[in-house]
Amino acid sequence: MTCSPISRAARMAVLATLAALVVALPTATPAAAAAPQGPPPRPAVPTTPDPSLPVHTLTAADGPVDNPLKGFARFYSPGGNQNLGYPHSLTWTYFGLSEVMTNASNCGSYDWSLVDSALDESASYGNQVALRFYMEYPGGSGSHPANAIPRCFDGHVDYRANTYWGTTSPDYDNAYLLTALKNFIAAFGARYDGDPRVGFIHTGLVGLWGEWHTWPYDTDTSGDAYPDYMPTDAHGTEILQAYDNAFDTTKLEVRYPGAGGAGAKNLRIGYHDDSFCYREGSPLAGVTLPQSLGGAGYAQLQRALDQGVENRWITESMGGEVRPEIQSQAFSFWPGGSGQVDDMRACIELEHATWKINEQSSGYSPTDPKVAAAVRLMGYNLGVTRAFYPNSATGTAKVGVEIGNSGVAPFYYPWTVTLGLKNSSGSVVKTWDTSWDLRTVMPRRIRAFPDWGVGSDPTYRDYGYPQYFATSVNLSGVANGGYQLVMRVRNPLESVSANAKKLRFANATQNADGWLGLGTMTVGTGGDQSAPSVPTGLTSPSSTTTSATLSWNASTDNVGVTAYQVLRNGSPVGTTGTTTYTDTGLTPATSYTYTVRASDAAGNSSAASSPLTVTTKSTSTPPSGTVEAENPANTLTGGAATAACATCSGGSKVGYIGNGATLTFNNVAASTAGTHTLTVSYLSATARTATIKVNNGTATTVDFPATADWNTVATRTLTVTLAAGTNTVTIANPGGWAPDIDKIGVTSG
Repeated sequence: MTCSPISRAARMAVLATLAALVVALPTATPAAAAAPQGPPPRPAVPTTPDPSLPVHTLTAADGPVDNPLKGFARFYSPGGNQNLGYPHSLTWTYFGLSEVMTNASNCGSYDWSLVDSALDESASYGNQVALRFYMEYPGGSGSHPANAIPRCFDGHVDYRANTYWGTTSPDYDNAYLLTALKNFIAAFGARYDGDPRVGFIHTGLVGLWGEWHTWPYDTDTSGDAYPDYMPTDAHGTEILQAYDNAFDTTKLEVRYPGAGGAGAKNLRIGYHDDSFCYREGSPLAGVTLPQSLGGAGYAQLQRALDQGVENRWITESMGGEVRPEIQSQAFSFWPGGSGQVDDMRACIELEHATWKINEQSSGYSPTDPKVAAAVRLMGYNLGVTRAFYPNSATGTAKVGVEIGNSGVAPFYYPWTVTLGLKNSSGSVVKTWDTSWDLRTVMPRRIRAFPDWGVGSDPTYRDYGYPQYFATSVNLSGVANGGYQLVMRVRNPLESVSANAKKLRFANATQNADGWLGLGTMTVGTGGDQSAPSVPTGLTSPSSTTTSATLSWNASTDNVGVTAYQVLRNGSPVGTTGTTTYTDTGLTPATSYTYTVRASDAAGNSSAASSPLTVTTKSTSTPPSGTVEAENPANTLTGGAATAACATCSGGSKVGYIGNGATLTFNNVAASTAGTHTLTVSYLSATARTATIKVNNGTATTVDFPATADWNTVATRTLTVTLAAGTNTVTIANPGGWAPDIDKIGVTSG
């Protein structure tokens, strides 16, 4: 039932032998190959944030590496400290079917005590469990019996010797066995579906280690004398259908795309790649990446393409195991690979991997930046870009947040999002549960398969959007005063264990207690509660090819107006203390719609003014000089996003650049070809690096020293070669985060 160091070593030795003998051969005759699904359609555009609410921009930061339900899983060992080694939140274990179906005379009798013991112990460490049942375990030991066929099958089910592995295979097509397995699965689901202690379940039961293969006793009998011990596709589908029927909440995974035949393709079951990112054979070929990226014909993602299920990750999880032979060095070459380690970033991005068994992660340094980058990319990586709420309120208040995802997969569970208020001593004095569904926050970008024919590798495509959620909160019973508005996601494991790992956001104001700070709010009737009047008379006295000057009549307030917020096309672009504002970095011959709202010292804001549409002047020559990062003509990929910035020249900046996300300035003009000086205005509270590429040239790595904080603008200059006319300048950082960018400027060299 458990995995001791001896049994683990034995399994690794068996796997090494299996690898040398061709481990990943197809295990069933595949159905007629389907066409790849191709790029999935983008989700619906989310609701636009309420323009009447003040905007509070949050600062991005690195997400934790032990967020729940993602990253690495370590093997369960009874009594062993599960939180040693590289930080993680998942525990992995097997169970022999005979360890639960213990009654030799009754296949409908189940003893779940071993399962509950493992789940309870793991929960005490704050970890969820991923698990699998099996009946055949090559190289098994006392903790993992090699033969876990329930004794109640005796006399009802034929047994066959697998002389290659020294195991016994039951007749998987036997009607008695199929009925018993389906009844077991139904009971399994009735007991554990939605159990907060369980993270992921492998369908298991069939084949060696429950991995849905019986090599060499498989369907490929043309080149050997071994008979086929696998179930028919129809019977395999029956088993998988039973799992789908039994589990509505807990995520299921089966080893291979195509397992169970075409009948299983539309079930709610993901996949687990148990030889993740490994290369084998001579010459070396990947067993995860498809043939278009040097993979073997039987590689995991090639099978997914052949079955037309490469986008299954959108609704179902992708798990598995980093191949044991490469675990110790799997991330040493990040983001690429070397030797038997394949291109790790490509493996994670194309498989949309959420979690992997990785026992040798126990030897990783907790501060290894390469491992951290890989783990943060796996699964979800959620960050709040902006919060929307009144600075002061009484009675009820509307609160909204905008959440983005820079990971490769969604969060797969309907965990509750809760808002709260913290007082000055840090105590939460009021909470409100919301109906917000984090499962809708899809990755901002996805990597395209070369097989899709949409660009050379790597090609990234925009996919998800920052998702806007809003709700009204009742402030009755909250004492007048100043508070911190906070938000958290409740891990259901907290109902079992106070040590449950907290889901945390990739933000600088994320606290270890799980609460994310959204900003300050004043509650109560004491103090100024009057909102300023709506600005009137909005007009544009002048405009150029790249700017628009606005003016309006002053608002009134019982105390005094302190600032005006200017919105372009519904999004804030800047603030000013006067009744004029010049919006820069615009595109020639383009129409923009502006509104203005007033605010006072107490944080009260007016409604937005009547809209005004301004069209910039056209030009026959390329734009020159300064180009704002938020210019609509620029291209943002991945998680890169525009945010308000009061200290920036155009009132906005672009952040979340790096880790694959890029910012491209498309209209960088030069009157003559040759050497020019490029000045980059940036903000970064920590020292960072970025790559800068002009047109299709070679990217140059540039260091950006830390600024005082995320609101202080500094500049960095470098010499570049530009073509006469319009150029592109791309800012990126493939292996980390780049600074936030305000603008760039070009002067003659």
